[in-house]
Amino acid sequence: MTFPTRAYKVLTGPQLAELLGSGSFAGAPIDLIDGYIHLSTEGQLAETLHKHFAGEADLWIAEVDLIALHDHVRWEPSRGGNMFPHIYTDLPLSAVLAHGRLEWSVDGTVALPH
Repeated sequence: MTFPTRAYKVLTGPQLAELLGSGSFAGAPIDLIDGYIHLSTEGQLAETLHKHFAGEADLWIAEVDLIALHDHVRWEPSRGGNMFPHIYTDLPLSAVLAHGRLEWSVDGTVALPH
């Protein structure tokens, strides 16, 4: 099975500030509890936002280069048995290809950062 080489992390404003200010992000509270940083593929991102971030403001999307994180990425089953990318290390700013404020396209998909 071939997996995407890019994935997305939903961040709050303070979490993005941590990433940009310190050069790395240790994870959201749920990431720290689970022992890895949760990411979503492009196709999983909207559902992740609806399920885990509904009603939250000041959300940002970071596009993550999974190739740069190579051995620290594991694809594991989660929601509905779908394979999700998980990072077993802090997220370094050097692996973030782009980031931007969460915006929805008119068709209901997430407008990806560029």
